[in-house]
Amino acid sequence: MKRYLGPILAILVKDVLLELRTKDILVSVVVFALLVIVVFNFALDPTPSAVAMVAPGILWVAFTFGGVLGLNRSFALEKERGNLHGLMLAPVGRDSVYFGKLLGNFLFMVIVETAIYPVFAVLFNLPLVAPGFVPVALLATLGIAAVGTIFSAMAVNTRSREVMLPLLFFPVVVPVIVAAVEATGVLIRGDESADLTRWVPFMAVFDAVFLVVCPAAFAMIIEE
Repeated sequence: MKRYLGPILAILVKDVLLELRTKDILVSVVVFALLVIVVFNFALDPTPSAVAMVAPGILWVAFTFGGVLGLNRSFALEKERGNLHGLMLAPVGRDSVYFGKLLGNFLFMVIVETAIYPVFAVLFNLPLVAPGFVPVALLATLGIAAVGTIFSAMAVNTRSREVMLPLLFFPVVVPVIVAAVEATGVLIRGDESADLTRWVPFMAVFDAVFLVVCPAAFAMIIEE
């Protein structure tokens, strides 16, 4: 078990240290996501009824589009600096490389979401502390990161990777985004009659399926 987890953690630590030195991903993603939220705040009249209806969608649009920027840079940095060939030559399984990159992308997205949510809550007059939102955000973010990591590896070898990644990514990840929006809406509205339990298990199943499928597909994709 230690031999399997060691390479995964090594790749995660490498990505974290690289980001701490360069700030290439976090700064750009946070700024972009904040701009999305601020623009929507000025474009809409934030009445209580409007907030309950549109705020969940705005929040997850900011999270998802910001996440795409980060996912794009994830493998692009490896490709530009020749690190991708080094990872492929390393005596570790391809699934270890995938899970290492997945954990890095997941961690970065969680950090961005943690930074963005307080601003979103202040602008839309929502509670700053929302414990019920945490499992929804973690499950949805894990699904987004799992799918995004595999498509980021696929798009990095194309000439128009900035365009190709969203085209490949969004059709697959739409179900988990819809589930996240619906679950967030239930939490914001405080609608006790709504069935939150159907959305959380759905996201959990989505994550489980792609955490099995994506590592297997990654080995074939990265060889190309």
